[in-house]
Amino acid sequence: MTYAARIGAFALAAAALTGCATNNNPNDPLEGFNRAMFSFNDTVDTYALKPAAQAYDAVVPNPVQSGIGNFFGNIGDLWSSINQLLQGRVEQGVSTFMRVAINTTFGLGGVLDVATEARLPREKSDFGQTLGKWGVGSGPYVVLPFFGPSTIRDTAGLPVDLYGDLWTYKRPTRWRNVGSVIRVVDRRAQLLDASTLLEDAALDKYDFVRDAYIQRRQSQIDGGNAGKEQKEEAIKP
Repeated sequence: MTYAARIGAFALAAAALTGCATNNNPNDPLEGFNRAMFSFNDTVDTYALKPAAQAYDAVVPNPVQSGIGNFFGNIGDLWSSINQLLQGRVEQGVSTFMRVAINTTFGLGGVLDVATEARLPREKSDFGQTLGKWGVGSGPYVVLPFFGPSTIRDTAGLPVDLYGDLWTYKRPTRWRNVGSVIRVVDRRAQLLDASTLLEDAALDKYDFVRDAYIQRRQSQIDGGNAGKEQKEEAIKP
């Protein structure tokens, strides 16, 4: 069993074992387990990931950081395009695929984000969102070790997302591993300002992150449908 599959099985087992727990928030019946995982992830971030991101931000020039973020973003765009097509959002899927084609061809393999300048903005999509579009309910909120906020539905989609990530197939393995570490540190560096604001503003970081995640995920699922409905209304006689 792969690591991603073990993570999914772990979360599902946790849901089954703690499903009888009572909680004031109906979206978070696993709050005891989730808070423990949230605390674990926060400790890892405080003592490992955040310091690495701060060092990276201090040492690596901004243009290089932008190039790294663009490169990995371009890889992720291909999987986003596939998910958008699976969701029935053909126009957005084709647009995202065109992003990949333009940035790969004219953006030095994705290091430069030429497509955004060409008015093809990035819209990330994953398989958990696709499942939501297909009518699969989110299930309880769950916090995964290392991966962070999720739901049972999004956890079930996580192994598919990992298999759909082209970087997973990068060889030799040592370069894939180095790139994966750089990718995570770069992504964390992009969130340094946001995490500082969160620490300053949120009375309960756990509640804030949970509510923001649930609202954002539902907005992502409803957003495409809303856009489709608006277009249908616009073409009605």
